[in-house]
Amino acid sequence: IQLFGEEYLRRPTKEDLQRLLYIGEQRGFPGMVGSIDCMHWEWKNCPTAWKGQYTRGSGKPTIVLEAVASQDLWIWHAFFGLPGTLNDINVLDRSPVFDDILEGRALRVRYMVNGHMYKLAYYLTDGIYPKWSTFIQSITLPQCPKQALFAKWQEAARKDVERAFGVLQARFTIVKNPIFKKENLPEPRRS
Repeated sequence: IQLFGEEYLRRPTKEDLQRLLYIGEQRGFPGMVGSIDCMHWEWKNCPTAWKGQYTRGSGKPTIVLEAVASQDLWIWHAFFGLPGTLNDINVLDRSPVFDDILEGRALRVRYMVNGHMYKLAYYLTDGIYPKWSTFIQSITLPQCPKQALFAKWQEAARKDVERAFGVLQARFTIVKNPIFKKENLPEPRRS
């Protein structure tokens, strides 16, 4: 937090938001401020008492990270530490990602698509997210070339968050690998 907090662990400023919107528009998505998704990060040193609530299908405990990332790998929203038994929707229900909007602190945006003015930015998502105006999903079965092109562009741009997850996993192995070795831990007190 001391090293990276001021630059990377903060809400976007007005200038940041303008840059994100500009990048989104250049990529064919006016009003887009990034991609949102969740990943399950293996937690090798999960305490035994917690293992059940952090373990799902894989049989290994995981911690969930919800993140919004932009093309430049800037993660400007991270919600980390929920039990791995939760899916993206359960995490979203607990997430503070929309707190600024709900509390009236969100920076104002305005953009036009197909002759209609919009005032709320959006995120690119995969198909599990709800059909809200703040989420733009791909078209599962495109029926015409225009829909196929949209699906191709949306899926390519949405990979930003997946790429960010890959970088986090490669650079911060502290979550995956042991922090302490058993021989370095103090002996438990005996009563």
